Amino acid sequence: MARCTTERRLRWLNGLDRYPRRPMDTPTPYAPTDASGRGVRRRRRMRLIVVLVVFLLVTGAVSAAVAKYRGCQQPPPATGGAVVFPIPPGATGKDVVAALDQQGLIRCGGFVGNLLLRGTGKAGKILAGTYDLRVGMSLDEIVTVITTPPPKVPTVRLTVPEGLRISTTYPGERSISSVVADQTRLSAKTFASLADSGRYRLPPFLPRRAGTAEGFLFPDTYQLVKKGLTADAVIRRMLTQFRTEAKSLDLAGGARNLGLTPYQVVIVASMIEREAQVEGDRAKIASVIYNRLAQGMSLGIDATLLYDDPTPDGQLSTSDLKTETPYNTRLNAGLPPTPIGSPGHASLDAALHPADTGYLYYVLCPPDGDGVHRFATTYAEHLRNIKQCLG
Repeated sequence: MARCTTERRLRWLNGLDRYPRRPMDTPTPYAPTDASGRGVRRRRRMRLIVVLVVFLLVTGAVSAAVAKYRGCQQPPPATGGAVVFPIPPGATGKDVVAALDQQGLIRCGGFVGNLLLRGTGKAGKILAGTYDLRVGMSLDEIVTVITTPPPKVPTVRLTVPEGLRISTTYPGERSISSVVADQTRLSAKTFASLADSGRYRLPPFLPRRAGTAEGFLFPDTYQLVKKGLTADAVIRRMLTQFRTEAKSLDLAGGARNLGLTPYQVVIVASMIEREAQVEGDRAKIASVIYNRLAQGMSLGIDATLLYDDPTPDGQLSTSDLKTETPYNTRLNAGLPPTPIGSPGHASLDAALHPADTGYLYYVLCPPDGDGVHRFATTYAEHLRNIKQCLG
């Protein structure tokens, strides 16, 4: 009896496998226990705290940055102090911001300062120059100053050609003083009197003992401020330009190499300027002058006598050629006592770098070209050149 009951129970249990289990009968392996649920909630709270902290940090940083930016927008305390503020050519906006910060004209340099400058929309319009700024100006006020072109100042244009002397010696003669008078409306007489007064010197080129600025009023084109223009201002401007040209040519060093003073080189250059008519002749004429000086020969350059013409008319008569004067280089060996006009850059260069020749003579030779000279080493050759060139 017991055996039968046991067998029936086994058959009943085996029969349960024939029917599918309902979902709710299936065990849930991932169902959280009380302990694991607390861990998940803890992790969620930690993530929330981290997000909140990051949010607060970012918000604080942004607020600090905004406060810093707004503070940098404000000008420094006004002291009334004036600041001379130079901006060199080629300076960038970054350079200008750094200089403004260094001189206490703005509160912030670096990234914020550059950001503020770019915010004005004028970072690329800054002009080189020297400006008078005040501590306490806003950045906008500063930028307005350094981006505004200066007002146009009325000027007068003066063009002085090469080879002219300071004074006019006969009616119609063109001189530096007459050119200055024509183009600037200054008095030619006052200009010539000042230039020949001996008050100007330009060491080591123009010594005080020269007694005149002849040869040192550099021929060039000048833009001169019209208001208040004086003869003295024009003379000083031309002397300054001579100094610039002389330094670019190393006039002092070149004169030493030639065994001459800078003043003597200018005398030679002034003769070259008056004699040469084409560029290719300058260095050759210079060589003739130096070769004749080396041999103790008179230079025989009539342009020097014309400078001190006994009968000022722009021409030399037979009697003029016999006149005893330091400027008569037919009668006197050596250089004349002063330059005879203002040489330009090319003649100064030729005086410093004469051609390497044995020439002692030259004559103007129209058959060879307009303004061209023919050169010779012997007097006999020179006489043939005269015959062929002048007939």
